[in-house]
Amino acid sequence: MTATPAPNLLSSVVNQVLAIKPLWNFAKGRARHMMVTRAEAVGVPWRERVQALQSRRIGLGHGESAVSGPASGELSPLWQAELDSVQDPHLIYPDYYTTSFHAYDEGNLGWQPAMEVEVAAQAVHAKIWPEAGAAGDDRLRQSYHDVLIAHLPQAPEAIVDIGCGIGMSTEAFQTTFPQARLTGVDLSPYFLAVAQYRQQERCENGEPSPATPITWHHAAGEATGLPAASYDLVSACLVFHELPQSAARAIIQEARRLLRPGGHLAIMDMNPRSEAIEKLPPFVFTLLKSTEPYLDDYFTLDIEAAIEAAGFERPTMTFNSPRHRTFIAKIV
Repeated sequence: MTATPAPNLLSSVVNQVLAIKPLWNFAKGRARHMMVTRAEAVGVPWRERVQALQSRRIGLGHGESAVSGPASGELSPLWQAELDSVQDPHLIYPDYYTTSFHAYDEGNLGWQPAMEVEVAAQAVHAKIWPEAGAAGDDRLRQSYHDVLIAHLPQAPEAIVDIGCGIGMSTEAFQTTFPQARLTGVDLSPYFLAVAQYRQQERCENGEPSPATPITWHHAAGEATGLPAASYDLVSACLVFHELPQSAARAIIQEARRLLRPGGHLAIMDMNPRSEAIEKLPPFVFTLLKSTEPYLDDYFTLDIEAAIEAAGFERPTMTFNSPRHRTFIAKIV
């Protein structure tokens, strides 16, 4: 069993504190300040990277000069075209998603959160391994893929990355399984617009073009609309702690629908029973909960039971970092 039975006393007290709006606003503001400060202390160029995305430059073609975006703090008009190319204008967002996440009032449905995901991830994961610093995020994703390589019987040919965000997890799959057909699914069209641009940016920076470009798909993870029985691996990387239990179970069911016979589901996320999480100071835990509205749902979800109930074999669980775990399950 991988769930905790109920929110503990500290969590219950924190819930009561955060129910007071001014205290919640203060907590999420402090959480954001700590994030930016931590990022720049470990060498993550938070402000510089965000400014570069806001005023993005894009090449016009061979022999032509680049066109620069507007002044610092303003958004390049190129982003609207990027958004239009990935957004499903008819998508109805589930209620759980239209709330505040990560100290942003707009949650994931805005440009600021989309343009700060990369640096925020680098800041959050910088201290998993003290010696890794800003490279901690890359190391975490590699630790996940090391588990996949060890447990999957063969390299997957078609992968769905649910909750792909700005594509950091999807790009990691592209590196690990370069011949795979990759589909990144996310509810935020802003995140997908940044993901699409990041692929262009990598090519402009001289990286070789991938054998198969990533497909970005604007949809809910629990109702992707992708073809059934068409994929070898469905992955959810650092997604489940941001879901209510009903959505988490629905995503596992959708993964079952998407997978071919013999296919695998993989889930990597924080380990609620790790020493690093169990011993968080009350103030830090309060700041964390102010930015993660479904943390109690995640901590009390029995993921193994939910996976088996959806029609998978009993999953394996591997601790891939001092505070993260990976579940891998095969279709029955």
